[in-house]
Amino acid sequence: MIKKCLFPAAGYGTRFLPATKAMPKEVMPIVDKPLIQFGVEEALAAGMHEIAMVTGRGKRALEDHFDVSYELEHQISGTDKENRLADIRRLMEECTFSYTRQKEMLGLGHAILTGELLVGAEPFGVILADDLCDGANGEGVMAQLAKIYKKYRCSVVAIEEVPQNEVYKYGVIAGSQIEDGLYMISDMVEKPAPEEAPSNLAIIGRYILTPDIFDILRETPAGKGGELQITDALMLQAKRNMVLAYKFKGERFDCGSMEGFVAATNHYYQRMKDSE
Repeated sequence: MIKKCLFPAAGYGTRFLPATKAMPKEVMPIVDKPLIQFGVEEALAAGMHEIAMVTGRGKRALEDHFDVSYELEHQISGTDKENRLADIRRLMEECTFSYTRQKEMLGLGHAILTGELLVGAEPFGVILADDLCDGANGEGVMAQLAKIYKKYRCSVVAIEEVPQNEVYKYGVIAGSQIEDGLYMISDMVEKPAPEEAPSNLAIIGRYILTPDIFDILRETPAGKGGELQITDALMLQAKRNMVLAYKFKGERFDCGSMEGFVAATNHYYQRMKDSE
């Protein structure tokens, strides 16, 4: 039902310097697969086959990854290495890819607004590749959100409980529970101090947004850090209509941090070994 998924991917990845000096953080591998590929696979599994990416300078590797490499494919043709490209070939066949550039890093809200031309006037998913999610029972987090959207037809964000002393890293919600694990949002604060947080339910990098979010973003003033925050825009949307938050089923790795990146690598390496 939702065909498009937006990937904000213009950030510099400064926490991984010097590795990200010449390589986009989104193509850093978890074992043998780039972070961005995990995200696109999750989007496709949710039925979202039109992939839109907001990139920036030095991000050409993202486009190259989802394109044919004639020299490489000729070199490994007929060898046992050829099947290692099976997953990426499937994505290239089943998805379409479009790209635009974010000229300035002015916050996640600004990145999403930059993607409006690629998305158009229809609901869409948003995946932040830094948040690598392994859904429960073979169902990805975006597919879980799509089910919620199908029932309620409003914006939905994925949330998880985090330690109280870490709420300052996230957008944090408060709300009333209307189903098991599903909340109608009444408040939303971007990166609050622990003593000011409305709860410990933190928004992670999975959203389904309705297209009116673009007009709301245009009227949303700069927030925390002088940036255009998607949290502030969603709070405006919640006041006017309804925004839901879903405590997703599965495991999330914060691959924007060293600790999370290593944990994800260990997790997927062990899965690969167990399947051999």
